[in-house]
Amino acid sequence: MKHIAIFASGNGSNAQAIIDYFNNHVSIDVALVVTNNPDAGVIKIAHQQKIISAIVSRNFFGNEDSMNKLLNALNIEWIVLAGFLQLIPDFLLHKFPKRIVNIHPALLPKFGGKGMYGNKVHEAVLVNKESESGITIHYVNEKYDEGEVILQKKVLVDSNESAESLSKKVQHLEHEWYSKTIEQLLK
Repeated sequence: MKHIAIFASGNGSNAQAIIDYFNNHVSIDVALVVTNNPDAGVIKIAHQQKIISAIVSRNFFGNEDSMNKLLNALNIEWIVLAGFLQLIPDFLLHKFPKRIVNIHPALLPKFGGKGMYGNKVHEAVLVNKESESGITIHYVNEKYDEGEVILQKKVLVDSNESAESLSKKVQHLEHEWYSKTIEQLLK
């Protein structure tokens, strides 16, 4: 059994989709949910699913010994970012080479980087009059949204599109493709 940790900062719709997908999976288990936000909806999801959750402060998250103890205690082999809004420390990048993945709600390299998340991304797509948007699943490196691309999927941007309607289209792609891609990577 391969144990994964989901790192999330928000409501957790992607975390929920991943947890649902791997529920009763023969070889992959979501063993831990980590958040830096004590008000994150993902905590409730973890509790409902009986998954261990950890609310980590910036100091704890940046402490190699503390994070290693947490991840080692649950035999974590992969880290999946699902709306996690902190840069991953170097020690985790070295501990999990090409075993930390992220999903971004745009076609990187466009509309990525620090501060580009949620509706901010969709608004930037619309302001720039892009004809398409989508998702990018990528490995995590030391910079926001600059890791090697694993998969991109596209949606068309309608002429009357709003940030909210584009968000729904993109979120549909996220829920359809992220878990399947994680499963393929772990095989």
